[in-house]
Amino acid sequence: MYTCISFTFIANKIIEAAILRVVDGINEKIDGEVRLTFEPPAIALDTLADAISTDQNPRNISNLVKSASKSYPQCLRISYGTAATRRQGGYILSNDDWESPADFDHTATDWFKGAKDANGKIFASEPHAVQPSGETCITFARSVFNRQNEFIGVISADLMLKNLSEVIDKIKVSSNTTINLVDGTGTYLTHKDPDAILQKNYMDEGKLDKKKYPAALYFNGSTKAFIQGKYFFAVRRIGVSPWFAVVDGHVADFTSTINKYLYAIISTVAVLILACVVLNAVTQTKTNKREKKVSDKIFTEMQNLIVAAKENAATAQDQSAAVKEIVATMEDNTAQSENISKKIVDVADVAKNTSGDVVTGVTYLEENVKQLTEIAEANQKTIDGIKSLGDRIENIWDIVTLINSVADQAKIIAFNAELEASSAGEAGRNFHIVATEIRRLADGIIDGTKEIKSKITEIQQSSDSLILASESGTEKIQDGVENAKNLEKRFTSIKNASEVTAGSAGEITKIIQQQAMASEQILITLKQIAGGIENFSAATENISQASQNLKMIAGELAQQHENAAVEEE
Repeated sequence: MYTCISFTFIANKIIEAAILRVVDGINEKIDGEVRLTFEPPAIALDTLADAISTDQNPRNISNLVKSASKSYPQCLRISYGTAATRRQGGYILSNDDWESPADFDHTATDWFKGAKDANGKIFASEPHAVQPSGETCITFARSVFNRQNEFIGVISADLMLKNLSEVIDKIKVSSNTTINLVDGTGTYLTHKDPDAILQKNYMDEGKLDKKKYPAALYFNGSTKAFIQGKYFFAVRRIGVSPWFAVVDGHVADFTSTINKYLYAIISTVAVLILACVVLNAVTQTKTNKREKKVSDKIFTEMQNLIVAAKENAATAQDQSAAVKEIVATMEDNTAQSENISKKIVDVADVAKNTSGDVVTGVTYLEENVKQLTEIAEANQKTIDGIKSLGDRIENIWDIVTLINSVADQAKIIAFNAELEASSAGEAGRNFHIVATEIRRLADGIIDGTKEIKSKITEIQQSSDSLILASESGTEKIQDGVENAKNLEKRFTSIKNASEVTAGSAGEITKIIQQQAMASEQILITLKQIAGGIENFSAATENISQASQNLKMIAGELAQQHENAAVEEE
């Protein structure tokens, strides 16, 4: 009876340990699934914040947000809002070009204020409805700082709450096991009944003893797994988020198979013990000779049972060692997959940063080409003005030539007038003076026109040199424009290659993460198998020990029979 009670106690402890191990594995899987769904967008927010901190051009920010939304389809909307309100000249941009109402102030939203207070860390908002779709979402947000470490805005991503339900629905345990996500008060974030989400509380509906585990204690952040009566319960915080995974179900879902084997072993031992008792009673009423034969037979059977139990224990130990080696190999493989995934994420980040730098470079090149074109146009206008000035100088040259010709004629006329005045004697004296002055004035005009011609010649030579220099500069400017356009094409090619690299790295990361999840599931299953084998090995050793005790009892019984036979003789 004592042995049966001991086996029953051991069986219950084995069952309890196995159930808690399974529940712990479920919690780890939930944590991994939720992290896989929500951590990539959070990482993307860090990347976008770094890019925006170096380039606050609204057009470039809009392109970055739209490009990021293609890589993260689980995000309903990715937005960037400036620290200034729209009345202060600020703005809010989103990948879907959502036009907010005129009275909408993004800086007054909970996610904006929460991200600002978080000071560079990821902030997760309470569930809320996103306009204009009305979809219930959780907003992840991060504050953005410029190079002078000044707060300039908030980058955010809205993740649909139904994504959480889809992740949880993929995790299958048993028909009576329920898995849900709740907030810190127990309000459902996921539930098989959509109407219960954000409306009902786990503490009001569950079978948990609320007096022993009030909400404040149950959701204090520590991981718990325990059995309470016919039910098991577990709770685990999801990363650093304010959410918790709660698991509960009926113990019978896990105990039927284990009980079958353990109770079979207990029944076998009980039958053996009962057989020993019956045989002992029979032997007391029979002759010493028959008692000795029966005792010898029991002794032999016990030896066979001990040998078989030891062989089973050795086999179980070998299997346990083999499974442990497989588990160790799978753990190494999982660690390597995680390391590869991190490296690929780093490659993707570098590619995204390169793409952002290239976009900035292309913008600068476009502005440079525009400025060079404006310089070329201004230079051409200068050349045209100089040529027009040359044409006008040619007209002045004709006028000077005409003036010079008139002065020559006036000089000849004055000379003739002097001759006539000399012939007239005293009467032509005044006329002679006037003619002399006219001839002197004509000489002055001729000298002046010579000086003007010299200056005009110098101006024409300078304008010709200036035209040649300007035309040479124009050619060089055109060469610079062509070089800038070629460089812009090369930058565009580099940008496209960076985007392809980032996209490919993201796909590879997703594949490796899926492989890591599969390996993790296999690892959990192997650990459960290893635990079962260890429990079976322990139970076999207990059977072997009990059989050894029976062997000793049979030996003592045989010795008593021999002593009784000697006394009778």
